[in-house]
Amino acid sequence: MKSKQLYKVGNFLKLFSSRRAICSFSSATSQPQLKRPSSIHNNFFKSGTKDALLKRLCRDNNFKEAIDILCEQKRLGEAIQMLNHIERPPAATYSTLLQLCLQLRALDEGMKVHAHTKASGFVPGIVISNRILNMYIKCNSLVNAQKLFDEMPEKDLCSWNIMIIGYEKAGRLQEARKLFDQMPQKDNFSWTAMISGYVHHDRNKEALELYRVMQRNEKFKCNRFTISSALAASAAIQSLHLGKEIHGHILRVGLDSDGVVWSALSDMYGKCGSIQEARRIFDRTVDRDVVSWTAMIDRYFKEGRREEGFALFSDLLKSRISPNGFTFSGVLNACADYVAEEMGKQVHGYMTRIGYDPSSFAASTLVHMYTKCGNIKNARRVFDGMPQPDLVSWTSLISGHAQNGQPDEALQFFELLLKSGTQPDHITFVGVLSACTHAGLVDKGLEYFHSIKEKHGLIHTADHYACLIDLLSRAGRFQEAKEIIDTMPMKPDKFLWASLLGGCRIHGNLELAKRAAEALFEIEPENPATYITLANIYATANLWGEVAEVRKAMKGKGVVKKPGLSWIEIKREVHVFLVGDTCHPKSKEILEFLGNLSKRMKEEGYVPDTNFVLHDVEEEQKEQNLSYHSEKLAVAFGIISTPEGTLIKVFKNLRTCVDCHTAIKFISKITKRKIIVRDSNRFHSFQDGNCSCRDYW
Repeated sequence: MKSKQLYKVGNFLKLFSSRRAICSFSSATSQPQLKRPSSIHNNFFKSGTKDALLKRLCRDNNFKEAIDILCEQKRLGEAIQMLNHIERPPAATYSTLLQLCLQLRALDEGMKVHAHTKASGFVPGIVISNRILNMYIKCNSLVNAQKLFDEMPEKDLCSWNIMIIGYEKAGRLQEARKLFDQMPQKDNFSWTAMISGYVHHDRNKEALELYRVMQRNEKFKCNRFTISSALAASAAIQSLHLGKEIHGHILRVGLDSDGVVWSALSDMYGKCGSIQEARRIFDRTVDRDVVSWTAMIDRYFKEGRREEGFALFSDLLKSRISPNGFTFSGVLNACADYVAEEMGKQVHGYMTRIGYDPSSFAASTLVHMYTKCGNIKNARRVFDGMPQPDLVSWTSLISGHAQNGQPDEALQFFELLLKSGTQPDHITFVGVLSACTHAGLVDKGLEYFHSIKEKHGLIHTADHYACLIDLLSRAGRFQEAKEIIDTMPMKPDKFLWASLLGGCRIHGNLELAKRAAEALFEIEPENPATYITLANIYATANLWGEVAEVRKAMKGKGVVKKPGLSWIEIKREVHVFLVGDTCHPKSKEILEFLGNLSKRMKEEGYVPDTNFVLHDVEEEQKEQNLSYHSEKLAVAFGIISTPEGTLIKVFKNLRTCVDCHTAIKFISKITKRKIIVRDSNRFHSFQDGNCSCRDYW
């Protein structure tokens, strides 16, 4: 500690005056003539500086020790210039300088040191040559590395391995494999480097082929890293059979107690769809770290096994392992995907208790989770606590306001984003255009669309075009929508055609509806939503023959309607309802409540919308069930199960129908409740007989 304090220096003057000649290093291949200045200790430093020790060392011609001190202080340029005052620098000095060049990824300085070895007549041994070689590879100078490799009179295993790693790092696997095959001898590192290189560049079959060759060679035994790479390759191509073969080999060679191997094995089983086996491996792993826990938790969520994922996260909190930002982010994303706000709040509470970094990506995920769950107030609270919100947080809040029927706030936040100096990306503009769509701000939306390229220098994506078509078609501006579709630079995708079909449903445009439906039948013929929406458009136009044809085609292709379902969480328990559901323990009370409520609604002026009788939007069925659609059942259950004034929050897997939307407006007014319904498209916030979407959805 004392020595470091002694070596701490202030401003370091130029080492040499302009009249002094110093060695010129224009490239590593040049042969400069060394001109050594004399008596440099007199003009090397200013008197009275903190570099007194260095000045004394120079005065005593102790340049090697001075270079060591400068390297400790990361003063690489000055250390290299001082190199010229050593008549024959020893290998240790070159080694120290090269090591610092490698650490700092200082290619130019490394080339100067290499050139100095040539100019000084120093003949590097294999160790120094390999250090220079490694420096070039780490500094991404493959050309210089290859030139040196070709010039080296002697090469050892390390030399070959360094070059293989270099070519693999550059993605030049053909050259890496050529070197690998030319090696006079190989070691485990050589095999592992080549196999892992194939895996890193998604050439998994070649990785597994080479792994088999290695297994047949009795000289080499696969180590933990080789086997982990082979397991990663099996996972990437989802070959459970090959993964099980490797598992058997692990047991035979006695690597079944290695934590790295077990983690890779669990990952392989999880990615190959055998989550039960992945869990069994996880449970048998002795030294489970936070990475293993996080990976296993994420596997459950990816497989749609929400309860097991949350249960394992709960087990992690009870263990001695502390979750990290990746763990929290994964669980919060799952809460967002499953709209599990209560669980998200618990995770948030735990993060607050242990203390989390408000600038971390976990904080950004908190904002995302709350917006997806429709709790803009909490999302804003977390956002306001961030010292410098990142783009993900800004975008989440913009999209959240848009989907929650607050387009004006969404656009205000976008303007604040621009003023903050944060650069928006293409995802941000999806949120902005969605806000314009939900608010019916067509001209404003067109202005934002054109600004993407003209003002912000971004490229329009298919998502931007889908939003634009949604904006125009909902407003009934079909001619403009058609012109854009016919001239856009990329092929329209399913989201664009679905947006157009949705606009045609609103305005009854049969011609464009047929075109959109035909395109969707070609892209995703198994999606029932297209058939149902088209049938409803025909039904509204009283074209019952066409309705029958659509349903016949649907039946002939084996397309099955996706059942509409809604759910509500009461006292941490999720209650799910289907249309006309009578299986719930409180079905009798729910239906009785709806019956009484229906009478009051009609007295208030409610008229059931029977336009879609037998052909209702998004799979709801039968006129006699019109009063008992899943969202109405969930809303009714929420009202009878909670105290007066309690917020009701219902989620639905499909788009809510016109009749339910109208009915819930009446229900909110009669019961004096705020009711939020999140359908597949957006949040609807009902209060006092009005909806936040302003009937524009």
